[in-house]
Amino acid sequence: MSIISVREIHTQFGEKIVHNGLNLDINEGEIYGLLGPSGCGKTTLLREMVMLQEFKRGNITILDKSLDKISQADAQSLRREWGVLFQAGALFSSLTLEENIALSLVEYTDLPPKMIEEIVKFKINIVGLKCSDAKLYPSQISWGMKKKAGLARALCMDPKLLFLDEPTSGLDPISAREFDTLILKLRDILSLTIVMVSHDLRSIYDTLDRVAIIDEKKIVYEGSLSGVKTSNSDFVQTFFK
Repeated sequence: MSIISVREIHTQFGEKIVHNGLNLDINEGEIYGLLGPSGCGKTTLLREMVMLQEFKRGNITILDKSLDKISQADAQSLRREWGVLFQAGALFSSLTLEENIALSLVEYTDLPPKMIEEIVKFKINIVGLKCSDAKLYPSQISWGMKKKAGLARALCMDPKLLFLDEPTSGLDPISAREFDTLILKLRDILSLTIVMVSHDLRSIYDTLDRVAIIDEKKIVYEGSLSGVKTSNSDFVQTFFK
């Protein structure tokens, strides 16, 4: 069943056209990749899906809600249904990991502090961090730990959807593969639908169920990786060899 539907999306910055009629469908429970050359608008499309960026024309439907002319109340409700892991983690440097992860619970729920503390402990544990890491600040931890803390924060409201922007970028090969395994485990344990932007070829093959490849402002291929080489796109032929 389609959980995200993108129809005829046009994106433009000034005179620069980024997307010229994108169409794709993301099914419930799958890990779906947005691929393409640098500058093709992968992250821009992801930002449009999470309402951080406006598209010029077309429509995106998520969880049966149309983002075109969505009301403020519906938009706020929809945002609670997803979590986002930004490429650099986007942690607040003045807050501890514990405070970063708890932020959305503190701001948007009426849960008592003790319950919030227990939820944060669970999220810290499920992404592979130690309880002792909770009191550390972002400046005191490694790049990989920042990614995990950002992931724990993205999962704190128990979302149905998880958006990942280059989740393995900046990680060493061993840490990257561990992160891939973590993503697969979380999808299964938490029944997530995951949308991921990636350049990491190993991660692409290890984690993705289906992909959409953006090139020359269009979707040049959508489907499983087994059929990707049928595309005539120069990027596809070069990237996947």
